[in-house]
Amino acid sequence: MAVQRVDQAALDELRERMTGVVLLPGDADYDEARHLFNAMIDKRPAVIASCTGAADVAAAVDFARATAMPVSIRSGGHGVSGSAIAEDGLVIDMTAMKWIEVDADARIARVGAGVTWGELDAATQQHGLAVTGGRVSTTGVAGLTLGSGSGWLERKHGFTCDNLVAVEAVTSDGRIVRADDERHQDLLWALKGGGGNFAAVTHFELRLHEVGPTVLAGMLMHPPVDPAGLVRAFRDFMASAPDEVGGALAMITAPDEEFVPEPARGQPMLGVILSYAGPVEDGERVLAPMREYGPPAMDMVGPVPYTALQQIIDPMNPPGHNHYWKAEFIDELTDEAIETILEHGMNSSSPMTATLLQPLGGALARVPDDATPLGRRDADYAYHALAQWDDDDHDRHVEWARDLHAAMARHSEPGVFLTYSSDMGEERSRAAFGPEKFRRLTAIKDFYDPIDMFDQGAGIKPSGQT
Repeated sequence: MAVQRVDQAALDELRERMTGVVLLPGDADYDEARHLFNAMIDKRPAVIASCTGAADVAAAVDFARATAMPVSIRSGGHGVSGSAIAEDGLVIDMTAMKWIEVDADARIARVGAGVTWGELDAATQQHGLAVTGGRVSTTGVAGLTLGSGSGWLERKHGFTCDNLVAVEAVTSDGRIVRADDERHQDLLWALKGGGGNFAAVTHFELRLHEVGPTVLAGMLMHPPVDPAGLVRAFRDFMASAPDEVGGALAMITAPDEEFVPEPARGQPMLGVILSYAGPVEDGERVLAPMREYGPPAMDMVGPVPYTALQQIIDPMNPPGHNHYWKAEFIDELTDEAIETILEHGMNSSSPMTATLLQPLGGALARVPDDATPLGRRDADYAYHALAQWDDDDHDRHVEWARDLHAAMARHSEPGVFLTYSSDMGEERSRAAFGPEKFRRLTAIKDFYDPIDMFDQGAGIKPSGQT
């Protein structure tokens, strides 16, 4: 697709106002700036505005409004849907906005929109503090927070968005505003899981909790001798587990790594990741039933730095691979649902693919329903079909994820949050938020972005455009 011609006078004004760099097709850093974590996304924007602060973002917003150019917002670039890059449009790129201030006494972190979870964890752990963050350390703080914010601490401390106390943001008319519990409260509410559909958020203020610096965590590896029995044992264990227990059960292919016995490399395996957000000695007692079940072929659970837990699946999720994800909530993980997900999850189309069962509950279920746009706080589990591959047979891998999703339809309920799936749109947003909250989000969209500048693909349109 040919990139549109850009009004030179508007472009000159943008460059004059910005501290950061403005990139066009053909510039030296253009291709690097347009690439995302998900290699399936290959779009060519007309302009990339690399912003260094809120004033740069406001200049880019004014440019977009003057030229009527489609807009996307890039922070960490980890979102699987690819909404961070606008084809033939303007990318407001905040990846350079990397600053972190930790107020240990107030237990608040103030975080620039370009910060990743690895960077934030390193800063907060200097004070023995953390907030629920991404399971892959290269995930951006911005996109994860705005889309809900799932991580190993969620059953103890809630989603990331549940810990969002304030933001600085640029609205579609170029204003820089602060949203907190006294000003623009409705905007702050919408940003707690409603996605980046209402304003360009330039920094976040997050509530921190005492975590680490050492936690009990790691992975158990089981050969598929009795996979259904293992999943049932995990289900029964999590049913009575305290909030401090986080984790997931994954259907994977054993990696070709030294820590894996050679006969098992490249073979289907089940991995159980366990973590305990509390004293290590308490965790040893609480996690013992899962560590003793089987027993596992490999038990890699032990006292580790919290930052190591946050990087535990990094090797299995490097940038530059192709990704397609499907997910839904499960109200009850029945034996039949277990058999169905195992049938598909243990027969994936790629050795890089993983199928996860994510236990919910705990603090997640106790957040008042009207505190955030998110619905379905009562679900027991979410499943994730995370197709990942590096060959060119895209259709085969996408079809595998869609087949699993179709097979699980009778065991699951729609309504997963915006960051969980490759497929976005109005139908999924309505399921995620419910009709009443969707109407409220639309009203907030009307007020803060009536021209739909920040259309991130979620289908939350101004009421005049629905």
